Amino acid sequence: MLKYKIPTTPTNYALWYAYVGEQNPLLNQDLDTAIKQNQTCSPVTSELLYRKHVSDPVELDVREMRKNLDAMVCELSQSLRDTNLDTETFQSQIDKDFKKLSDLETKGFSLEQVIGVVRSIVKESSNIRSSTVSFTEQLQKAQSEIDTLKTRLAASEKDMLFDALTNVLNRRAFNHDIEAQIDLSPTGTCLILIDIDHFKSFNDTFGHQLGDLVLKTVAKRIQEACRDGIKLYRFGGEEFAIIVPSSQLRVARQLAEAIRRAIEKLSVKDRRSDKVIDSITASFGVAEWKPKQNVAQLIEATDKLLYEAKRLGRNRVMPIAS
Repeated sequence: MLKYKIPTTPTNYALWYAYVGEQNPLLNQDLDTAIKQNQTCSPVTSELLYRKHVSDPVELDVREMRKNLDAMVCELSQSLRDTNLDTETFQSQIDKDFKKLSDLETKGFSLEQVIGVVRSIVKESSNIRSSTVSFTEQLQKAQSEIDTLKTRLAASEKDMLFDALTNVLNRRAFNHDIEAQIDLSPTGTCLILIDIDHFKSFNDTFGHQLGDLVLKTVAKRIQEACRDGIKLYRFGGEEFAIIVPSSQLRVARQLAEAIRRAIEKLSVKDRRSDKVIDSITASFGVAEWKPKQNVAQLIEATDKLLYEAKRLGRNRVMPIAS
């Protein structure tokens, strides 16, 4: 662990203890491959190997349950909102009943008849109003509890390594890995930042559901190109990041160009509406780590190149190949 600058965390201790024990050939093979590709084993890689080869399956079941609970909460929340709309409609009907009472008074009914109708409607409306008020209060309380739970679930998402929508590594994982990579001062480490062009217009024109589908499709296509220790992360919104260890700017730029062409060929269709998006493109910034450069400086340098690609018309990789 000292040789490869592996942090002395409980997870890493358990992982490397199992490695030294040589009881799991697949673990040793995966760990050897990670070391060979990156000259170390990044925090995220260590965590994933731990989950795959060492951790209790119950831990994984809990993580999966959390995802299912999150989906259930979203569905229940929408159902409650729909029910609230129904109660508003119900209240409108009650108001119509009171108008009916007013009409009866103008049609020459006897006093006894009018009083009878009044008593009947008053009794019915009183019960309905009481029930409606009680039910609305219950819905509001349940909605408040669900909103609180969703906030807590969103906070717990910070402890996860994967983005829930695209299923690629998330920003938290990126922060861990890029810090560990730069701490090694590894010559040849490159960073690629990718931004989907005109993504806001996709959401505005086709809706957020189709926009989410674009994100997932693009992430899948980029992931297919990431091999040999190269990792993809959702950097934020419609932006992705790729860490390319032990490489060169020329090689990383070639990878970015290949991904750009692959994204350009994508077509996304919404089966329910038959809407098609076939104009998906992305802009890229590629930078190579320089000696004494920290993480923030590397990200800033890459982001400037990404901005330049967008300024020059998008759907391109910067810097331009020499």
